Amino acid sequence: MSKAAEKNTQQLNTIFVSPMRSYTNAALDYYDQAVSAQLDAARAYADMSVAQMRLWLEVSDADSLKKALDSQQKAAGDMVERFKNDAEKLTSLGQTFMQESQKMAEENMKNVTDVSQKAASEVTQKVTHL
Repeated sequence: MSKAAEKNTQQLNTIFVSPMRSYTNAALDYYDQAVSAQLDAARAYADMSVAQMRLWLEVSDADSLKKALDSQQKAAGDMVERFKNDAEKLTSLGQTFMQESQKMAEENMKNVTDVSQKAASEVTQKVTHL
């Protein structure tokens, strides 16, 4: 491979390929974590609901009714707390991904600027030697 072709390949890798790989990797990590958090939350909500349904099936007298009502009130509070925590977790994941993406974009712009300045300098040197 000629030096010019090798240099063009290296520049293409620096400007496009490497940043796209980095971004895609970060995006996949984000989506993996977000989907996992959502699946965990859905499982927890389903488990809470099934437990409450089972408790209501056992209601047969005033005492068991009181127990079911008390349990439902506690479960509602637990569910609200879980919603809050899950929302905070997803918000944090989104913010982290956004910050990483912004950092990668800034680094890529720096790399593009460096490559452009180097190429311009080389062109200037060649023109000067003509």
